Amino acid sequence: MALTLHGTVSDNTVALDRKTATPLIINGDMQIAQRGTSATALGNGDTGYHTVDRFKFREDGTPTYEFTMSQSTDTPTGQGFSQSLKLDCTTAQSSLAGADSLTFRHIVEAQNLQMLKYGTSSAETLTLSFWVKTNKTGTYTLWVFQSDGSRNISKEYTVSSANTWEKKVINIDADTGGTINNDNGIGLTFGWYLGAGTDHTSGTLQTTWGSLVLANRVSSSQVNLADSTSNDWYITGVQLEVGTFDVNSIPPFQFEDVGTSLARCQRYYEKTYNLDVDPGTGSNPVGRYQFYSYGLDDNQRFPIRYHTRKRAAPTIVAYSSADGTSGKASNGGGTNYTVTSDSIGESGFGLKGAGGTQDGFFVHFTFESEL
Repeated sequence: MALTLHGTVSDNTVALDRKTATPLIINGDMQIAQRGTSATALGNGDTGYHTVDRFKFREDGTPTYEFTMSQSTDTPTGQGFSQSLKLDCTTAQSSLAGADSLTFRHIVEAQNLQMLKYGTSSAETLTLSFWVKTNKTGTYTLWVFQSDGSRNISKEYTVSSANTWEKKVINIDADTGGTINNDNGIGLTFGWYLGAGTDHTSGTLQTTWGSLVLANRVSSSQVNLADSTSNDWYITGVQLEVGTFDVNSIPPFQFEDVGTSLARCQRYYEKTYNLDVDPGTGSNPVGRYQFYSYGLDDNQRFPIRYHTRKRAAPTIVAYSSADGTSGKASNGGGTNYTVTSDSIGESGFGLKGAGGTQDGFFVHFTFESEL
């Protein structure tokens, strides 16, 4: 199948050999950042989602380095991207201990990967591509983890030119001996290693699918992005295709409109704040719910539905709209009182409180069901 690019000469076509209609990587253009556009002092045992949705900061061991993660407008020229994600080293660690490591991760839900047919003779190959820019040239490791089968594979890639956007295309073997369950759990984890100690690098790199051996996970040539506060690392255009491609044959990046991308992110994380307002701040509420003389207490529950059905029953945090205090609601006069959630499901929950009689309340929420 060929897609003609309107507005160009008739023979200017782009071949498409895509086996999925929807991008397998969610928010690969780094457009959605519900939690905020910047997070500082990441390190010292930190792991979690901080800025750009669906992409996770993860460290192991007891490192002393620190990074700032931010959404950036630095992007490859002429590719259609308006945002990237930036990691900036703010506290350096020149030498990593054996157990120390730093990865940037994206996790794909298992039931979205059934077309791979892992564990059968018909298993499919994959190709991951992305744009990367860093001052730190050298060898990096992409690690792919299959949770249900407890198997992994690692691939090296090289950054050749400092401070220059480069497109990387990495082929990932089919796994005829693997397992990806048809459920809402972890299917595949893609981990970009940015530094690793000898516990991770002292073996033979696992370049074919096999069981987990920590020493075989990372290239012995892996650079240490944490060795200088001059180091930074950008990524955008993360794309996963079924099949084997190279830089010339890989299909174009599938851009989604913001509404579609946001809804896909909200399956895993949603907030009631406006998109440009960070959770945990005082802000005008989405709505006011009236409880009159009977108040909002342990005997009263108000049903609330999410905008998007969640992957699983989420963790819910309430925030007073008056000052952003967690676990609280405001009575409209600036006084906070405790609210809690129960009967939590994939589509909604019940809100209750212990604040006595109120005419109404103002409250914001975050709902998280990340992998």
